[in-house]
Amino acid sequence: MKKVTTIIVLFLSVTIFAQSFQGKATYKTHQKFDFKMKKEKSGVNSDLQKQLKAQLMKQFQKTYTLNFDKSTSTYKQNEELSSPQAATNGMQIKIMGSGGGTDVLYKNINEKRFINKTEISGKRFLIKDNLEKYDWEMTSETKNIGNYTCYKATKKREETRSSFSMTDGEKEETKKTVTIETVAWYTPQIPVSNGPGMFWGLPGLILEIQDGKKTIVCTEIVINPSEKINIKEPSKGKKVSQKKFDQIMDKHSKEMMERFKTKRKSKNGSSFSIQIQG
Repeated sequence: MKKVTTIIVLFLSVTIFAQSFQGKATYKTHQKFDFKMKKEKSGVNSDLQKQLKAQLMKQFQKTYTLNFDKSTSTYKQNEELSSPQAATNGMQIKIMGSGGGTDVLYKNINEKRFINKTEISGKRFLIKDNLEKYDWEMTSETKNIGNYTCYKATKKREETRSSFSMTDGEKEETKKTVTIETVAWYTPQIPVSNGPGMFWGLPGLILEIQDGKKTIVCTEIVINPSEKINIKEPSKGKKVSQKKFDQIMDKHSKEMMERFKTKRKSKNGSSFSIQIQG
């Protein structure tokens, strides 16, 4: 009778733990990119190019928090004090993008769906769609990230990349198809099939992602924090699919480039608008 009682108690303990299991993971991002300007066309020397590149790199160094339980999560950029972006010798780099710090990405792993609350020029959107199924290739390679043993998984995809250049106010766009390799490091010690951003689908929390030139690394994990985490689906915004939002974003980017072109012709001085994907 004692054995049966012990088994029942253990089963109840595991069940209660699974129901109340929560966690908070902090991730930091950075991105490499090609940044070249022809001196004879832009009048920009190598030292100034280095300053502009440093300015651009800083804009891609962000910190995010993933709040998660066994099946759902929210992923949001951490709030930070932003200082006015100073121009370098009259030149300033502007990144075309979405809501940034106001974005909230909600994922429901069991139902294989996501909701992404984002903004474009002050207009709020709710992107509702199915999670992409990743065909991960599992490996036996391991490495330690903090106190966790992580396993390596990889996948590949083809993507069309656009690059822009501006000469005397005239935009030149080049497109090419490239193969992007994604490397994920996940730990079965935290048995949730989740990760930063849109990444998921492995038998353990993803602690590091190398996606082309973008890197996302987990710097801190808290399991079952003392303050209960409230994971809520975003609910305010114009509802669109991912495909429809991509079309809206593409149109917005082209409009921004046209405005930049007009401003460039009407003003003396230099400015650069760079869009980076992936």
